[in-house]
Amino acid sequence: MREESREAGREDSVEVPPVVRRRAERLGPVGEKWLAELPALLADLERQWSVVVGPPLRAGAGGYVARARTENGGAAVLKLALPEAAGAGQIPTLLRAGGHGYVHVLRHDTDRFALLMEHLGQPLSELALTPERQIAVLCATLRRAWRVPRSPGPAEAVGEDKATGLAVLVEQLWRELGRPCSVAVYDRAMAYAERRAAAHRPSQAVVVHGDPHPDNLLRVPTPRAGAESGFVFVDPDGFLADPSYDLGVVLRDWCAELLAGDAPRLARRYCALLAEESGADATAVWEWGYLERVSTALYLLAHGAEASSRPYFETAEILASTDTEPFARGPRGSRPE
Repeated sequence: MREESREAGREDSVEVPPVVRRRAERLGPVGEKWLAELPALLADLERQWSVVVGPPLRAGAGGYVARARTENGGAAVLKLALPEAAGAGQIPTLLRAGGHGYVHVLRHDTDRFALLMEHLGQPLSELALTPERQIAVLCATLRRAWRVPRSPGPAEAVGEDKATGLAVLVEQLWRELGRPCSVAVYDRAMAYAERRAAAHRPSQAVVVHGDPHPDNLLRVPTPRAGAESGFVFVDPDGFLADPSYDLGVVLRDWCAELLAGDAPRLARRYCALLAEESGADATAVWEWGYLERVSTALYLLAHGAEASSRPYFETAEILASTDTEPFARGPRGSRPE
């Protein structure tokens, strides 16, 4: 049978995308073991879940992702996440979401970081929509995703003081990398981290996605409950934080648009739109966005992605020279429903 021949040739047929292989190798022995056992794991899941796995998709760096065909001929997607602590909240978050704001899970194996999920359409990033329209869709889907029930498990507790964790990362990498951005950028990021840490209120926290950029928001093939925006998220980090953290991640991007125009004006415009569409406080969104912009630039540079880090550094420098308080500090916006 064709399935049997694929299983027999699995050792030679598994193609791990270079970015996934590099990330796995950086995990040390754990990642190397994951790479070595990947062919056998794929073959075993094909048997257990009665699926035929196709070639890998070039999507993301968090694991091995491939199209799959179920026993009844339905389309699905198989993901084998890298065995790292940062991804521990993904499966629990998706299971508690039950397809509301997030991709439907068909089968899962928590111990092996394995997921079989519904097949989705194009990501938002590929639909040639304006940043303003993308922001509106992202916010609409986030409002749904933020309703995921909490869990007392440790995977969510990791993010309870996200600002402090980012401050530690920024300080460490800024010094280790030889101060690759100005003191003004560093000081601004650290000041915002201090403000966000001081503003942290556990009672206001929700289960955030953690990385809700347009590549992680995919169109549903047909309308369904839980996907009222027409899109659902994949790859959640799933930790507790203020919802404005997710909005700051959205604001972090759009480097090409900022560098091609009036960066301060556009950044303020995008931030105001994020606050308006979500009910969050614009100042909180701005501060999270800047902190994410700088920490992302440093993280990318530390992992050898110098070209990718450059637009984040450039926009951070421009925005550091703008008014310290781009928005009036007022009452906090309403909590997402």
